Amino acid sequence: MWNDFKKFISRGNVLDLAVGVIIGGAVGKIVSSLVNDIIMPILGIILGKVDFTSLKYVISPAQGETPELAINYGMFIQNVIDFLIIAFAIFMMIRMIEKFKKKENVVAPPKPSEEVILLTEIRDLLKNEKDAGK
Repeated sequence: MWNDFKKFISRGNVLDLAVGVIIGGAVGKIVSSLVNDIIMPILGIILGKVDFTSLKYVISPAQGETPELAINYGMFIQNVIDFLIIAFAIFMMIRMIEKFKKKENVVAPPKPSEEVILLTEIRDLLKNEKDAGK
């Protein structure tokens, strides 16, 4: 069982997936910080000094020890912007990788050898003589 597990883990696809998940998590944290700490404050200033994290619709206010019940739509807006930026960054990264792979795969066909070129010319000459004789 241990050997099967080692074979499974050492496959290229599993390692690529693990690297992708780790990098994706790191990119997610960076983009979340970008959205929370830079984009949303600037957007809040543009929209009239609005703090998106505090935007909410209170369904039932706090009473005694019962906390308020509210719909935090500001946090939802912030998370949607966060998702859109992450999705766009991943889209651009995949697009760049696909362009790189296309350039890698474009290989000129090998040039025929001198013998093949000579034989092709002889074939064409014989064909032209045969067609001229008709």
